[in-house]
Amino acid sequence: MPPLAQIRRCVCPGSFDPLTLGHLDVLLRAAAMFDVVHAGVAVNPAKRGLFSGPERVELVRGALAASGDPRAERVVVEEFADGLLVDHCRRLGAAVVVKGLRGGTDYAYELPMALMNRHLAEVETVFLVGDPRFEHISSSLVKEVARYGGDVSALVPPVVRAALAARLGENASDQ
Repeated sequence: MPPLAQIRRCVCPGSFDPLTLGHLDVLLRAAAMFDVVHAGVAVNPAKRGLFSGPERVELVRGALAASGDPRAERVVVEEFADGLLVDHCRRLGAAVVVKGLRGGTDYAYELPMALMNRHLAEVETVFLVGDPRFEHISSSLVKEVARYGGDVSALVPPVVRAALAARLGENASDQ
């Protein structure tokens, strides 16, 4: 790894409530481009998620470890709360935010935030086009499908599927 001052870092923020295969794909692809990827698990005290911040951190760590992908070693998972993303980036020495895009709607949502981050702190945003296999997957849809007993095994890593089943009952397990 290069000297500390030359390490290329990025922040890949998200609620990851829960982590999906699309999220995992973006984290691993970002790890192929950067020396260190900080997966910032965003915690908004005003929102009540299905999983707490610490639970989501552990689920992301567990999914990365279970992936068997050597790029996972470059991903540092940490909770991020109370503050601007650009301030978090400054603390970490990261000048780049990486966001995955499933389509045009995601781009329209993410573009103003990317421009504001550049305006506030010269933090650039790199958009990774999502893998088409995961284009239809969102955390919200995963939770809805799991709540009503649908099979989410092709949408989330096994550790997340198990956590959904434990939290929502066996209806969330694969059929």
